[in-house]
Amino acid sequence: MKNALLITIIAAIFLSSCSNNDPIPRPRAYFRIDVPEKTYKLYDDVCPYTFELHSYAFIIKEEGGNCWMDIYFPQNEATIYLTYKEVHDNLNTHMEDSREFVYKHTVKADAIEETRYENDSLRVYGMLYDLKGNTASSVQFYLTDSTNHFLRVSLYFNVPPNKDSLAPVIEFIREDIIHMMETFEWK
Repeated sequence: MKNALLITIIAAIFLSSCSNNDPIPRPRAYFRIDVPEKTYKLYDDVCPYTFELHSYAFIIKEEGGNCWMDIYFPQNEATIYLTYKEVHDNLNTHMEDSREFVYKHTVKADAIEETRYENDSLRVYGMLYDLKGNTASSVQFYLTDSTNHFLRVSLYFNVPPNKDSLAPVIEFIREDIIHMMETFEWK
C-alpha cells in the first residue's frame, strides 16, 4: 500500500512537471521573397553608354552630369551604384582601384570569384566579381573600352548582410547584372 501511494505521488509530480505552459520558441525563418517577372527596358541617355535594365528598377542620376547614377530596386531594398570615368592614360589605375574596392571585403568574404568579360565586336571588356559570404556588396564589376571609357558597378542592400536570407535576391539581381553587361554598349 505504501509502495502504491509512493508511486502515485511520484507519477503525479512527474506528470505535473511535464505540463509546462511556457511558450516554446520557434526556429528562425525568413520571409518568402517574391520576385517579379523578367522584363527589360533600354537605358539610353546623354551618357556615353547604353544598356538594358530590369523594368521595375529605376534610375537616380547624380548631380553634375558626370554620368554617375544609382539603379534602385525598391522591392528588394537594393541599389546598383554606377561610377563612370573617362580614361586618360590611367586605365590601370582605374582597374586597380576597382580591384582594391572588391578586396576590401575579404574580412567578411568567404570567397571572391573573378570572371573575365569580353565582347570584342562592341569593344566592351571587364571583370565580374562575385563575393560570397556576409559581405556588404555581393556583386561588383567594371567595364571599359580600354582606351576612353571606364565604368565601375557595385550592388549593395539597405539591410544588414545575411547570405542566407539574401541569397535568392542576390541571384535574382545578379541575373540582371549579367544581362546589363551583355547588352552594354559604348556610344
